[in-house]
Order: sequence, then structure tokens, then C-alpha cells
Amino acid sequence: MHIVRVALNRVRRFDSVELVPRPGINLITGANGAGKTSLLEALHLMAYGRSFRGRVRDGLVQKGAENLDVFVEWQEGTDAGGVLRRAGLRHSGQTWKGRLDGEDVPQLGTLCAALAVVTFEPGSHALVSGGSEPRRRFVDWGLFHVEPDFLPLWRRYTRALKQRNALLKAGAPGKQLDAWDSELAQAGTPLTSRRQQYLDRLQERAVTLAAELAPSLQLQTMELQPGWRRNEMSLADALLLARDRDRVMGYTSVGPHRADWTVGFTQIPGRDALSRGQAKLTALACLLAQADDYAAQRGEWPVIALDDLGSELDRNHQQRVLQRLAATPAQVFITATETPPALASELRPATVFHVEHGTVLAVN
Repeated sequence: MHIVRVALNRVRRFDSVELVPRPGINLITGANGAGKTSLLEALHLMAYGRSFRGRVRDGLVQKGAENLDVFVEWQEGTDAGGVLRRAGLRHSGQTWKGRLDGEDVPQLGTLCAALAVVTFEPGSHALVSGGSEPRRRFVDWGLFHVEPDFLPLWRRYTRALKQRNALLKAGAPGKQLDAWDSELAQAGTPLTSRRQQYLDRLQERAVTLAAELAPSLQLQTMELQPGWRRNEMSLADALLLARDRDRVMGYTSVGPHRADWTVGFTQIPGRDALSRGQAKLTALACLLAQADDYAAQRGEWPVIALDDLGSELDRNHQQRVLQRLAATPAQVFITATETPPALASELRPATVFHVEHGTVLAVN
């Protein structure tokens, strides 16, 4: 897929702005603070329902405005047999309204399922070195896009979890908990199997990518931690065993909602021993592996957004990443204060935009 038009209203410093990008590499330049990242934030918002820099109400909506608008048109499929799709999102930070292909969207997940964007930004190292929630979201986002039955399964598990937690807080009798334990197990067991299968696929791709982009890392494994002692007992048994403890705490302490995954290396002891730069490169390998898997499963590449590339990667790693992406059909958006050396010499961006004083101008 590739985006053919982006229009923003009341997004940070932009009153109203429009981009007409092309397939291939699109470079967005400008001084620090000019608003380059806001353009990628808007794409991320449309694809994930949130900004990668925090909550929508914490500055993404222009100061003094009641809401923001993001409108995206993109080509899905091959140029010959492709379909032009349109999506719009109005968000106040509290409430939202979305439209997809001319129809109102009742659930934000439906809107997010339409446009796939893989984003690497200054906070992406948290995918490796941060808490477990971003890693669960990472796996579930990939499954959400490539496994049609994953979202209903995830929703089923989430509803059952809310019910069980409510019963635990209310001190409900065991018979009521039995029913929701069964429901959690019936949804959570296949959900975990899908996560395992997905990580197995990603591991193969990520190890290959890391060897190409950052050989010194020697990435070796991506290992799922399912949220209970899966090798020793079933999820149903784990829930029953934890019931007394869960009553005291008032929430469910075991299950897929507690899942995580970790990376393993040939020489580095573990992710806690990674430098910030190593964590960034590991996260980038995982994100590009996710994009690669999406392309293999769906038959087309997601959009790839790389924010502030020059400050995140040194020249050698920039060049390797850009050469890798230039060899794919992916549409890529890159922000930088100046043209990266690899794009100034060997590779040429399809389009260059310059951001200044709340405007975006196409340079070529």
C-alpha cells in the first residue's frame, strides 16, 4: 500500500496542511521543532488510534482548538488492480469520530485495521528495554493485521478478564468464577498459540535482518513468556491455582494479559545489558521484521515511518537501513533536519518536503 494524500487540520503547529507523497522514499526535512514529527504522528494516530508521543489531548490537538482532523487516501494492492481507500479521523483527546470509505466507523479498531504503518521513532527502544505492555501491543498489532480471527479472540478474552476482575473485587463465590475461568481459558489458550506462532516467524526474520543491519548484535532469539507457567500447567489450572491470591489482590494475576517476550543474543547477557544504541537497533530489526512478515502474509508492504533518522542511527546504520528499504516496494517516510548522506549520494528520495513556519512545501 502507499499513501497518495495526507491532510491535517489543527495538528500541533499546523492549522491546515496537505502532503501528496509518492511511492518509494519520501524525505521530510526541517529544523528541530518545525513540525516534521507531527506529520508522522498523524499517520501513526490513524493506524494505531494514538500518538507515539503520548495522549492525543497532551499537545497533539493544536492549542486553543477543540479537536484535530486527519484525512488519508491510499492505494491498496498493486497499481493495476489496486483500490483507492479513504479514511478520516476527528479527535478531541476525549472523543473521536471516524469514517472509512464514506461510512461511519463505530469502533476505532476498524479504522486502525485499514491502514498499516510501522513506525520507528526516538522512543522505539522501549520495545526492547521498556515494560511489557509495548511488547504485547507489538505482537498483537501484527496478529491483528495478518490473522483475521485474532481480534474477535482478543476481544473475547478481554471481556472475560474484565468480568473475572469485577467478580474478584466483589468477593463473588467460586461457582461464578468457575464460569469465567473457563471462558478465559477457552479464549486465552488459542490466543497464546497465535502469539507463539507469530513470534516464531518474526524470530527468523529479525535474526536475518539484525545480521544484515547490525552484525555485532548477534541477535539469536525472540522468546514468548506467555503469562503463566505454560510448560507446567494449562491456563485453566493456573487460574484455579491463583484464585485465592487473586481474591486478595482483586485482579487476575496470570494469563495472556500478563504475557511478554524477550530477546536473546549470542554474546550479550540479555536486554538489560544493552546500550541505548543497541536497544534501538534491536527494536528496528524487530519492527522491520514485522513489516516484512506483513508483506509476506498480505502480499503488500505496510507504510514505514522513520522519525528523526539522523539522530537515532549513525551513518553506517542509516545507509544499511535505507539500502534495505530501497530494495523493497515499501513506501517510506523519513524525517531529518538535513538530507541523510545515503540519500544524498547513492539513493534518491522520490519526494522531498520541507517544513517551516507551519507549512509544508514539496521541494521536488
